Amino acid sequence: MDLARHWKTIFKTLMDGLLVVDPAGKIVAMNPAAERLTGYRADELVGKSCRMLDCTGCDIIAKGPAEKWCGLYARGNVRAKKCLITNKDHRTVNIIKNASILRDHDGRIIGAVETLTDMSEIVQQQQEITSLRKTLHMDEGYHGILGKSPGMQGLYELIDNVAMTESPVMIYGESGTGKELVARAVHEASARKSGPFIKVNCAALNENLLESELFGHTRGAYTGAERTRIGRFEAAHGGTIFLDEIGDIPLATQVKLLRVLEEKEIERVGDQTPIKVDVRVISATNKTLENLIERDLFREDLYFRINVFPLSCPPLRERREDIPIIVQSFIRGNNSKSGKKILGLTPEALEKLTAYSWPGNVRELRNAVEYAFVLCPSGGIGVHHLPPKIAGTSVECVEPARPKQGDDRQRLALLEALRKAGGNQSEAARILGVSRVTVWKRIKKYGIRLTADI
Repeated sequence: MDLARHWKTIFKTLMDGLLVVDPAGKIVAMNPAAERLTGYRADELVGKSCRMLDCTGCDIIAKGPAEKWCGLYARGNVRAKKCLITNKDHRTVNIIKNASILRDHDGRIIGAVETLTDMSEIVQQQQEITSLRKTLHMDEGYHGILGKSPGMQGLYELIDNVAMTESPVMIYGESGTGKELVARAVHEASARKSGPFIKVNCAALNENLLESELFGHTRGAYTGAERTRIGRFEAAHGGTIFLDEIGDIPLATQVKLLRVLEEKEIERVGDQTPIKVDVRVISATNKTLENLIERDLFREDLYFRINVFPLSCPPLRERREDIPIIVQSFIRGNNSKSGKKILGLTPEALEKLTAYSWPGNVRELRNAVEYAFVLCPSGGIGVHHLPPKIAGTSVECVEPARPKQGDDRQRLALLEALRKAGGNQSEAARILGVSRVTVWKRIKKYGIRLTADI
């Protein structure tokens, strides 16, 4: 049988899309399956560059004919490559590409043939299966995050989406909502999951220590720097760095951080040699950065650099249906640590927990379960085992008035000590007869700005 006479029939009958291109990448023929796949009619694509389809699997080397510009011509073929193309409606289509070059009798390249297998339905089925598995195992948590309320499921979906990119992520949420868990979930769901995950609490360090912590220092860079030390950015190379409470970073450090994010390199304190770093940046805050920008406490250019993809952690009071799952997880953990055999909550205790407003969110719920474990010997946790402000058996459920006059005296004493010490927190602590940590906490409590109030 002479198949050469029937190649057009074979060409049109194939279920996979088929394209024939010349050495310059211009489409010279396409079958009906390729028309259905791309949304273009043959007369719309023939004579046009194959790059109109914006295939992610194309390897463009340079300008010129055949192997001088296209990776396919340089290698000779492509086998089972997963790609995305853009159809006429500007929508992406998942495909599997196979391709081979065509040569004449003298071995010269005269073009290439590509087959495009539509994988859209299979990819959609895989996504549905993954979503179903996630739903069925939600009690076990999503990368350590517990909850299957609509708000949390929406958060999980956003985490999955942003994890596939390298975009900087900003996580917003009240204290205790699990911002660090969300940051770790983004890391674990990303291609960087085998790399390090490094956390920095920006609120826990003063300006000098924070800069050294982030970028490292050389020996002798400052008093007490007895040896060279790498910073957190270097330690996170190839992975993710999580900057918690980024709203507390001093302005001087913000400038240096912005430069690191833009140039992908750091300089250790006391050194001017740039060091390249490959790090994905995730930040978190419970503050409103826009307000800080208006008060000139946060740089607007840094804000736009780190706030590329925002994620919000819903407070516990907005997802009360998740409380039983979270409590049961805490009970299992406390059983394991304490050796007790607590089975769960009584209906009355669960009702109290779900009715409470949880200003401290999941962290406060965990503390409440630990409190109950101290009082409950075995069996079920009852209302009388819960903290009084949650059980409603004490005036603790009403927030007591703050002793304003005492606070004022303490604030004035702190300001006076800081002025005498020239802003040195260690010296101010010595003057007041308290620890340096206490001075730092009072500075945060009263919102004292060392550059403005001293």
